[in-house]
Amino acid sequence: MDLDRVKWQKSSYTGNNGGNCVEVAQSLKLIAVRDSKRPDGPKLFFTPGEWNTFIGDVKAGRFDQA
Repeated sequence: MDLDRVKWQKSSYTGNNGGNCVEVAQSLKLIAVRDSKRPDGPKLFFTPGEWNTFIGDVKAGRFDQA
């Protein structure tokens, strides 16, 4: 994935916490995720199917702590 041409987006929940959040970028084949504090650091890559499953699980509350 060529990350030089992608547009990174910060989480809408970033608020005023000094930018401590994740950023996501999308290409035609992959979704990339990085730490906004370390843009040159490691990135995670997901297929669109994996990403959609993750987002669905988040929205369904499957990661909420009791």
